[in-house]
Amino acid sequence: MSMAAKNLNVTDKDGHPSSADIPDQFPTRITALLGIRWPLLLGGMMWLSDAQLVAAMVRAGGMGFISARSSASNDMFRQELQICRELTGGLPFGVNLTLSRRMQHNDIILERLRIALEEGVRIFETAGLPPTPLLPALRAFNTVVIHKCAHVRHSIAAQNLGVDAVTLVGMEEGGHPGSNQLPTFVNGAYALEQLHIPLALGGGIGHGRQIAAALALGADAVVMGSIFTLAQETPAHQAYKQRVAATDQYGTRTVLGSLGDTWRVIDNDNARKVAAMEHAGAKTYTEFGELISGARTKKLAYDNGDYEEGMLSMGPAVGFAQSVEPVACIVNRLQKQLVQASNRFQFLNNS
Repeated sequence: MSMAAKNLNVTDKDGHPSSADIPDQFPTRITALLGIRWPLLLGGMMWLSDAQLVAAMVRAGGMGFISARSSASNDMFRQELQICRELTGGLPFGVNLTLSRRMQHNDIILERLRIALEEGVRIFETAGLPPTPLLPALRAFNTVVIHKCAHVRHSIAAQNLGVDAVTLVGMEEGGHPGSNQLPTFVNGAYALEQLHIPLALGGGIGHGRQIAAALALGADAVVMGSIFTLAQETPAHQAYKQRVAATDQYGTRTVLGSLGDTWRVIDNDNARKVAAMEHAGAKTYTEFGELISGARTKKLAYDNGDYEEGMLSMGPAVGFAQSVEPVACIVNRLQKQLVQASNRFQFLNNS
């Protein structure tokens, strides 16, 4: 458990910490590495991780990552970075750089990296393929690199490449948990036997109790996404958010596992069409066509509110997201839950 867990045992008559009892910070190796107050990371959520959402997470004491691929042009990407810097008041924020075997033109990531470095970004979340092509530029500017992966062996390989920290996701992750079939906490327990660099755990985490459990396990932070899809600052149509609010922990499914590219999404009409095609024998991305297009998802679901269309990345932690509220309120609730769970752990440890 983090050293911040001590002296957090002041609670109200119901055993819940009041706002006044929540500490200013909950230090771990990752909070020290990133210069943040709480071990809460908002992973790059492609179209949804824009300047407004990322800045809100940073102001709340965590870290967020603008998705480099989500801007339509280099100029628009640069503008997003400048807006985020203004909204954070100069606090550091991150950029997600995803190298994918499915996406074409990975060279755009090198260009977006150059722009991010020019704009003063020094914190990066890499994902997908190994970040080897990106590391020379990242190292030249003394950046912090957190590599996201789904297998323990990949986290060890990333450590050997010299990244500063790794995120390890379990099968519960909304989006792309890869071909990994291990749940988050099993994955993490195995990884911690072999890692010496800081570790963040992700996948199915949407409650402060789970954050406390991850820290007690030995992790240094958690990565969350689904719980923030309902945030007031998330750039998505209200109809989409209403669909998210109506989705419980059983409302997601995985598809494309036969391609080695498992994708966990809301169980909507589009996902069921993809599943049917997969069951019928479709074996290439081309066969699925527009049904798995990210641009189509953005236009139809996020922009227009047609939540039965598109691949709506989501994990079972969506069950904890029940109403539209500011990021600051979500983080405050997670902080209270974390402190309460930490107090219980401290009590049991001292009894």
